[in-house]
Amino acid sequence: MTGSPHLRIVTDGDDTPRPAQGRTPTAQHIKVRRALPRDVTVIDSLVQQYAVDRILLPKELVGYYEDVQEFLVAEDTVSGEVIGCGALHVMWSDLAEIRTLAVHPRRKGQGVGYQLVQGLLTRARELGLSRVFCLTFEIEFFLRQGFREIEGTPVTPEVYAELLRSHDDGVAEFLDLARVKPNTLGNARMLIDL
Repeated sequence: MTGSPHLRIVTDGDDTPRPAQGRTPTAQHIKVRRALPRDVTVIDSLVQQYAVDRILLPKELVGYYEDVQEFLVAEDTVSGEVIGCGALHVMWSDLAEIRTLAVHPRRKGQGVGYQLVQGLLTRARELGLSRVFCLTFEIEFFLRQGFREIEGTPVTPEVYAELLRSHDDGVAEFLDLARVKPNTLGNARMLIDL
């Protein structure tokens, strides 16, 4: 994994991300778009800032490339800086999880996370999903977006048995399996019905 703080995509003909400098975007200067392979190193850098405190689970860089189609990124439309990311992981026919939601620390409180979550919920609706789940430490943030706290795992025993076959650590957290404890993805289990 990379640990350097690349937080902007600027190309010199080689698609190598370079660190951003300076300015703070306003909400009208933020565009949420689907992530592209060139965004992967930036996504990794954003996640690393939270992974060191065990707030997010890091992945190997190849994992982000494999999952790039699940990600949205928030981009400052003036500078081109990628300032946040989030993924929608489909878990079952009616259920997805918002995961890997990360906003550059200097950009928190500016609506970046809100716009990412709204984009991910829109994507869930486009896929015909009726529920979205998340594990989080940011309870108030998700409550403001219509999520509610839940207990347990909101699937039938049959679906639970199928999900046990997954090798994904995020699914293991969702199922509350002992192999992924202590809980590193948040203490609150939250759900929104679409």
